[in-house]
Amino acid sequence: MNAANEMFKPGYVYMEHDTILEVGEWTGSDRQEQLLREAVNSYDVSGKVVIPGIINGHTHLFQTFMRGVSDHSPLAQWLREIIWPMSLAMEPEDFYLAALIGCIENLKSGATYIMDHHYIHTFPENDASVLQAMVDSGIRGHLARGGSDMAGEVRLRETEEQIFCATDRLLDEWEGAAQGRIRIALGPLNLYGCSRGYLEKAAVFSRDRGLISHVHVAETSEQIENTMARYGRRNLELLDDVGLLGEQTQVVHGVWLDDGELELIRDKGASVMHCPVSNMYLASGVARVPEMLRMGINVALGTDGPGSNNCQDNLEVLKFTACLHKVNELDATLLPPMEVLRMATVNGAKAVGRSQDLGTLEPGKKADLVTVDMMKAHISPVHRASSALVYNANGNDVDLVIVGGQVVVEHGKSTWIDEQDVLRRAQARVDALRSKLAGTYPIFANHD
Repeated sequence: MNAANEMFKPGYVYMEHDTILEVGEWTGSDRQEQLLREAVNSYDVSGKVVIPGIINGHTHLFQTFMRGVSDHSPLAQWLREIIWPMSLAMEPEDFYLAALIGCIENLKSGATYIMDHHYIHTFPENDASVLQAMVDSGIRGHLARGGSDMAGEVRLRETEEQIFCATDRLLDEWEGAAQGRIRIALGPLNLYGCSRGYLEKAAVFSRDRGLISHVHVAETSEQIENTMARYGRRNLELLDDVGLLGEQTQVVHGVWLDDGELELIRDKGASVMHCPVSNMYLASGVARVPEMLRMGINVALGTDGPGSNNCQDNLEVLKFTACLHKVNELDATLLPPMEVLRMATVNGAKAVGRSQDLGTLEPGKKADLVTVDMMKAHISPVHRASSALVYNANGNDVDLVIVGGQVVVEHGKSTWIDEQDVLRRAQARVDALRSKLAGTYPIFANHD
């Protein structure tokens, strides 16, 4: 995924500690054979494609406990009847288990880096529970500390002081943890659940601390109507007015943006985090991604939370990205496979401010890589590896995942976590939560 999209067949990647030192064609030269003999570990990945770790640009890990509760609700109803009730019933251990399953799933589907937008702060330990899950799984985790002072669910509201003080504590305690795998960002929830005063202070806070600002923007048409009625401004215009639009800004979704707003994103150098599966699942609309790319806007990819996907399969997102925009514009030439792969890797690295050390397999970059098995009946024979990755492969085809030189998935299984134990514990907790909620919210009593 370097600038020339070079492919090596057969190829090799040589790493020391957490850094890639060599990438190239395997010729079996004396020097290469010596490297192989001297290596502490080596992997023969014949029949597999080696790619940079995918960057999942937007998710909500806590929603792992909510996937499949309902598959037929628009965003506002989905929040009121599923997300808010379940999140209010969850306890700190639940947030840990939900996040841990989400991290494992992300790794096993090729993501070595996740941007998690966490906005449920019913217990002081919730953020730490999610962050500890990231540490324990071996993934690179970037937690955007969400906050809302005008959330539709009153019990999820926080004051500005609570939000900023909590974020500073996270920076003190977690920024750079786990050998640099953990990072903290600021995540104002959206532009209809946050007051203008809070958003203005958030802009200053992020700028003073050099933080990424990760914000839901223009996900539905109703959100545009809301800010127009309240401020006389469209979502992106408001984001710019309060000073929250810049190179460190991640515009999540951006489905209902007009021409002027796209120009603002381009001119300010912000990134768009595109979540095609969630946008289809909730019938939110289709973002103008091909147009954004033609304008030079950096567009990265995300799964969104498991509550509106319902999985975290990062390879699946590749196919949905390509197919959604082809059919939306009735143009089969849009988004060729290599462009989609770059959105998931190179563009993702740029969006999280890590172009210098992530997103490609090149000397000097972090040793974050994934192997995908092409010797499968639903993939082979392979004409073009890029096409096979985008249109054939899914998360179950991931074989080996290395993060910072550490093997975290081998033969498709987590090497750091007892998956079955975690899944059993999580199912028991979800069953208990459903029983607790069923009397008030009948949807949780539905077992069909």
